[in-house]
Amino acid sequence: MAQRDEQGKLPPVMMGRPGHHGRRPVVKPKSFSKAIKRLWSYFGRERRLLLVIFLFILVDSAVMLSVPFLLGKSIDAMSMGTVNFRLLEITVLVLFASYAVDGVLTFLQGWLMAGVSQRIVKQLRRSLFEKLQRLPISFFDARTHGELMSRLTNDIDNVSSTISQSTTQLMSGAIVISGAFVMMLILSPILTVASLITIPLVLLLTRTIAKKTSVLFKKQQMELGKLNGHVEETISGLEVVKAFNHEEKAIKEFEAVNERLRQVGTKAQIWSGFLMPIMNVINNLGFAVIAIVGGVLAVKSMITVGVIASFISYSRQFVRPLNDLANIFNLLQSGMAGAERVFEVLDEHEETDDSPQALSLDQPKGHVVFENVSFGYRSDVQIVKQLSFEAKPGSSIAFVGPTGAGKTTIVNLLTRFYDVKDGRVLIDGRDIRDYTRDSLRQCFGIVLQDTYLFSGTIRDNIKYGKPAATDEEVASAAALANADSFIKKLPHGYDTVLTENGGNLSQGQRQLLAIARVILAKPSLLILDEATSSIDTRTELQIQDALLHVMKGRTSFIIAHRLNTIRHADMIIVIDKGEIVEMGSHNELMKKTGTYYQMFSRQFQNERKANV
Repeated sequence: MAQRDEQGKLPPVMMGRPGHHGRRPVVKPKSFSKAIKRLWSYFGRERRLLLVIFLFILVDSAVMLSVPFLLGKSIDAMSMGTVNFRLLEITVLVLFASYAVDGVLTFLQGWLMAGVSQRIVKQLRRSLFEKLQRLPISFFDARTHGELMSRLTNDIDNVSSTISQSTTQLMSGAIVISGAFVMMLILSPILTVASLITIPLVLLLTRTIAKKTSVLFKKQQMELGKLNGHVEETISGLEVVKAFNHEEKAIKEFEAVNERLRQVGTKAQIWSGFLMPIMNVINNLGFAVIAIVGGVLAVKSMITVGVIASFISYSRQFVRPLNDLANIFNLLQSGMAGAERVFEVLDEHEETDDSPQALSLDQPKGHVVFENVSFGYRSDVQIVKQLSFEAKPGSSIAFVGPTGAGKTTIVNLLTRFYDVKDGRVLIDGRDIRDYTRDSLRQCFGIVLQDTYLFSGTIRDNIKYGKPAATDEEVASAAALANADSFIKKLPHGYDTVLTENGGNLSQGQRQLLAIARVILAKPSLLILDEATSSIDTRTELQIQDALLHVMKGRTSFIIAHRLNTIRHADMIIVIDKGEIVEMGSHNELMKKTGTYYQMFSRQFQNERKANV
């Protein structure tokens, strides 16, 4: 889950955000039919190819519908006391050709449908991933990473399987049912009426089971998402789990979620499994009725034995699509449940659009003003209250205070990860809501306490904020951040491949790379959220000069608990319970002997005791 510090944590180190796009209309799929209709909209340009597939299915079905008729004629040719060898020879040749055509057309249908399904799923997966880039931070604060990953992987995989395996079966089923019914009427209207006796039973059975399993499969997908979320969190925080000896607790929590998934999955499979056996019973009952009625009609010389044989074959073709539906019933239910979960994310509200008059913030001077700003993540709880201060261009502003005071929230508002509820935040004399989000965020360089590094080389991670940077620029930024020395000691230097989030580096080394990334990007404004908290004292002293150099001429906002690191800030703002308690330079605040003085003195004494 996206963790928040002080009721809201900034995302990983970044220089700007992906391009902003228009919002999608909010349409909440709440049923199987609506999910299918919504999924159909993604077929788009594939509909022409679907028409070609449909034509193949139409020809294939027509060919296979001729087979029972030919078999009936063959039987009649041998049931009149003599054998018509010429008719049998023609029938065998036509049957052989029919089966050959069926094999070729079936292969072409599967080949084309595989391409269609994969392109549609690729588009759906891309839409979901792009949507995640445009959603506000508050969306991720309320959901686990594993649950979102489940929607992007498991749910879309279910949709893929549904499209590839069920689309051709549904199309062929509609054609075969219609064609078989017509041939049955032509052969014997009386037998046709007799065969339809079982249809109401089939419809009632399908409707009853569909109603039950649709709920169970959707619940199964939800539980699978929870399971993925728990696994992702446990693996990501495995060191913490082991440090607190919570392995058994993690296993018990996993077993609880896994058991719920097993229970709902078992119920879903049992209910859906009822369909096929009962369908076979009903179908066999229908064949028995046809045989009895057909026998009576044959005795009365109203139809021939060949007609009865053909009719039974057509009857099988008539009910086969229903059996196919039973076979893919689990897939359909699971696929539509997955589609609904994907569409739920696609229908989420994105960040509000930039106004048509929004300006681009180019080369800002860095004059920042908070005017009576109030904000709360919930409407009934305010995190910051009537906050007002000014940061002059090129100045450094430090925020200090207890955990939960609202320090990080201030930075969230400054970067528009959240918008203020009351008051205004201004940069260079304009409300930041008058600027486009992209241009606003591109002006900031952010280093967080919990750094994030991407899979790839060290060079690629440093260049994240400036992809076009040269190797010399990368090395210079790393040297300025005091990272060059340890990078060169690695087996492959700047080409060393990092594991997930730089797991093969120490926390301090990861922090140095994050700082180098910001140094290379050369932003106009800096945000340092406990940027040196994970670095040892010796490295911290070495990096302070580098940070002071980078901050020179740039408006900088520093969040720190170690007060010794912000003594040189132009202004220190003490925050408590969302309000400004004190404001001034280090020397001014020490002379006041107020809250800051007490905090500094207490921390200094603790450090002295720790060093003794």
